[in-house]
Amino acid sequence: MAKGYNPYENMLAVLDKAASMLHLKETDYMAVRYPERELKVSVPVEMDDGSVRVFEGFRVQHSTSRGPCKGGIRYHQDVNIDEVKALAAWMTLKCAVVNIPYGGGKGAVRVDPSRLSKNELKNLTRRYTAMILPLIGPEKDIPAPDVGTNAEIMGWIMDTYSMFAGYTVHGVVTGKPVEIGGSLGRSEATGRGVMFITREILHRMGMPTIGCRIAVQGFGNVGGTAARLLYREGCKIQAVSDVHGGVYCKEGLNIDDISSFLKNNNGKFLKDYNEPGARHITNKELLTADVDLLIPAALENQITEEIAPSIKAKIIVEGANGPTTVGADKILERNGKKIVPDILANGGGVVVSYFEWVQNIQSLMWDEEEVNATLEKIMIRAFNEVWDKAVTIDATMRMSAYMVALDRIVRAKKIRGVFP
Repeated sequence: MAKGYNPYENMLAVLDKAASMLHLKETDYMAVRYPERELKVSVPVEMDDGSVRVFEGFRVQHSTSRGPCKGGIRYHQDVNIDEVKALAAWMTLKCAVVNIPYGGGKGAVRVDPSRLSKNELKNLTRRYTAMILPLIGPEKDIPAPDVGTNAEIMGWIMDTYSMFAGYTVHGVVTGKPVEIGGSLGRSEATGRGVMFITREILHRMGMPTIGCRIAVQGFGNVGGTAARLLYREGCKIQAVSDVHGGVYCKEGLNIDDISSFLKNNNGKFLKDYNEPGARHITNKELLTADVDLLIPAALENQITEEIAPSIKAKIIVEGANGPTTVGADKILERNGKKIVPDILANGGGVVVSYFEWVQNIQSLMWDEEEVNATLEKIMIRAFNEVWDKAVTIDATMRMSAYMVALDRIVRAKKIRGVFP
């Protein structure tokens, strides 16, 4: 993360502006500026060579005003408490903007998971779960996958929690394998939601989906899924990237071929991929490519004040959490760019996590068509609410989304009151 950049302060700056535009008193939303709980843990792990390493872990619960906390667990070597706090707050806002009965939470361990063996990763996960055990549970706080974690890791968390409980507790996590209570459609949910939102913003802007020139930063679960689905919708995906760089082709890339290459060549990256007419580019070149629509779907702090003036895309759909800094946001607004903010654009994952949690409580599995259809309905409804408010008050979509979310959170807090 860039030196001097604090994602939590970034979130607060937008939150305060939204509160001002809603004409809220400081006392109305003061509780939303602070996480309810912050837990920091030391996680000792016995490594394969017999040594013991201690990793730093976190779990932050931002708000329970609208329901139990919901949020992923991130394994990344550069993670810190301010990042986790920001991600938890964005989850609170995200759940409110798509109007599902959750608050925001987030967890993390400061580790590079690619440097651990599977056994070490399992030991780390089980010990971290034991350390945060007092905070989590299906009625309190429900983790899910995030950067550096996956369905298998969620399965280990579920099993560890269940061992302590003495019986199987499916609903303690979402994003787990289908065989142990996961939901059909969950793995693609965030990227599918980005596709629905992209399709909708193009329609509202009077731009055709077929032939739309798109660049996608980040070819992981979110960006890769969004790229594949938009490619099948007829969009021309001209550029994609991962942590090591990207690939660009003016005539459009064969996304299905790229996906197959990465799937069948474990350890390979986009820098290793070659396609006739394509050339390798940096992530900066991808962000500033001459395209109609840009999807930053990597990490926070990607579109900075330095890069913002060079962005050519007319529309930005934020697949990642917090990819645009406050300063960059102002530059993009001045330059007439339309931004669909993260708390709306990437809400598909938490929506289907909610579906999974409901299925676990009911002990009833939905079919994938029902999951995807209900996801589309909720995402389009949320988009329309944010779009209509933005038009009514002549605000950006980011400010409109924050206002919609903050209004719902504050109303819930007022109804419940402050416990003495």
